[in-house]
Amino acid sequence: MAEKHDPSDSSPSSPSSPKRGVPDHPLAQRGRPTGRTGAGRTAARPLPRGEHFLTPGATGFRRTVEQKSAAPLVFLYGLPRWLIPVVLVILLLVGFAVPDWRGGIAVLPVLGFVGWLAYMSWPSLGTGARILRVALATFLIVVAADRFGLF
Repeated sequence: MAEKHDPSDSSPSSPSSPKRGVPDHPLAQRGRPTGRTGAGRTAARPLPRGEHFLTPGATGFRRTVEQKSAAPLVFLYGLPRWLIPVVLVILLLVGFAVPDWRGGIAVLPVLGFVGWLAYMSWPSLGTGARILRVALATFLIVVAADRFGLF
């Protein structure tokens, strides 16, 4: 009987493999889950492949924001894939449903999250993607302003 090959034995995607392409940024390694299962723990997703964790050649404000955002991004990446979209949709639905300042408060975290991710991904985006992100941020600003009674 032929033995089955376990891909985790020699896979370049194992956490200890230098071939994997995991960013060299220390925050990317420090907060990573171990991937052990049992007693309520689930297997963690490995970080995505890529050559750079930060924008190459970034200086000033962008570099500062990217460095301060590294740990939260790694933390968010370790959460279940469904959690962030579900929370954002719930907040957005509350923002649409509640016609007063409480609806505006519910939209603000969505606006902040979308704005933060748009800023972080801006250098790698094409023109169409940039236009969509600006349109989404503008729409969220209008919704929040309406809920706060500015229109």
